[in-house]
Amino acid sequence: MVETAPEGTRRRGRPPATDSADTRRAIIDNARRLFAERGYGGVTNKELAAASGITTGALYHYVESKLDLYVAVHHDMQRLVYGRFVEAVAASDTFLGQFEGLLEAAHQMNVDDPSLALFVGTVRNDMRRFPEIANRLARADAERDEFFVAIVDTGVATGEVRLEDRERMVEFIRIMLIGLTEGTSQGTAQHRCAIDAIRALLRGNLIRPLGDAAPVAD
Repeated sequence: MVETAPEGTRRRGRPPATDSADTRRAIIDNARRLFAERGYGGVTNKELAAASGITTGALYHYVESKLDLYVAVHHDMQRLVYGRFVEAVAASDTFLGQFEGLLEAAHQMNVDDPSLALFVGTVRNDMRRFPEIANRLARADAERDEFFVAIVDTGVATGEVRLEDRERMVEFIRIMLIGLTEGTSQGTAQHRCAIDAIRALLRGNLIRPLGDAAPVAD
């Protein structure tokens, strides 16, 4: 069930302009942490308000419902993550360079703020459990896929990716990033190891053809 403001308490007046932006920023950041830890269904409006040092009534000055806050947190996460991804991709004009830049950006964001990646993982679970979340975030998912497709199309244009492998490569990128997100709970060292392994795999340095393998000792 979606939580909404009690009758007669929603949007009664406005907070002072000098405090509004800072308070909203605090609400978004603290809500991301709580949603990342417990998921949509595990957090109440009262807890969301208390985390930012405001009352539940004051929370409704900024959002209409818990669902609206969840969507706002997701939009903010997309802005932060894909802002960094766009910068990383722009630094190279090859598929390999863009994908490696994407991996490095993902790792640095995990080091800087693990709640971003944890929230991404939580969103996937919440979208399966709560149809209202899936409906509200459908467009954001489509935009994410368009971003991955553009990177693969760079590889098709440069000849690094065969046209017939285009769809498979899009899925490869998607599953690699999902795996990296799930691995954040194990710490940054394991995250770094996974990224280095993916880079080695892409460059052909992780698995040797059987004919090149060293003989097994008796």
